[in-house]
Amino acid sequence: MRVPFTKMQGAGNDFVVLDETRALLGLSRAQYRWLADRHFGVGADQILSVRPAPEPGVDFAYAIHNADGQEVEHCGNGARCFLNFVHERGLSTKPRVRVRTMNRVLELSRNDRGEVLVDMGAPRLELDQIPYVPQCPFPKQMGQAQQWILAVVPPGGGEQILYATLVSMGNPHAVLLVDDVEATDVAMLGPAVQALSSFPQGVNVGFMQVVDRSAIRLRVYERGAGETLACGTGACAAAVAGMQLGLLEPDVSVQTRGGPLRVRWEGGASPVQLAGPATTVFIGEIEIPEQP
Repeated sequence: MRVPFTKMQGAGNDFVVLDETRALLGLSRAQYRWLADRHFGVGADQILSVRPAPEPGVDFAYAIHNADGQEVEHCGNGARCFLNFVHERGLSTKPRVRVRTMNRVLELSRNDRGEVLVDMGAPRLELDQIPYVPQCPFPKQMGQAQQWILAVVPPGGGEQILYATLVSMGNPHAVLLVDDVEATDVAMLGPAVQALSSFPQGVNVGFMQVVDRSAIRLRVYERGAGETLACGTGACAAAVAGMQLGLLEPDVSVQTRGGPLRVRWEGGASPVQLAGPATTVFIGEIEIPEQP
């Protein structure tokens, strides 16, 4: 099957974008995994599929598959690329686009800086919304947030006790405070947290260093992709966690390895706003094998 695609990136978080507005491609999990492979396919953290509107009041549907081929709920950096894609391909001329994901509707627009702005919806902090089954029923309280004990056993090491603030941005995040993100062994601790049975749907693991009340540095170990250069929902989750912990103001600069993002949240049921770059890298076609 020969398929046209667009390679895009937002702060180094990279995507293969597929236009399925006329017909669904019907790709298997193995085919998504092959497309995302950096040796045999195009290479990407996620595959984004642009699909027809499934209901009145929205403009498109938006399917997201991680590099392991698993469909997931949400991707903030991908949403910014989504808006650029539909405008560049002439699929929409609207300045504000509403998109149905697996579990919510996103509103995408462009601000006066030329950045794509994503209304990510309100964060969810209840344990059943993460979802999370506590290892210990007694969290540590800090500010308005609860820090949950995570007892992990990294490869080759003894048990370590970590404290995480849990946030759902439509997908699950565990945010850990660290003194120095560059000195943190993300490649060891990320998989160790993801291996916990307490997260029945898996979890994205964020490592947040607070620089000051308006700036953080962040690394995220994502479900199905490993550490990525940036994670939009991870940036939102980290900012929300920092605000709940009493460490951050409502407007936060998030420095990722791939570049800066901006997050704003007024608290409560108000939506989280994510802003940042979105760029087309190249356009091409690829022959996808029937059985990779």
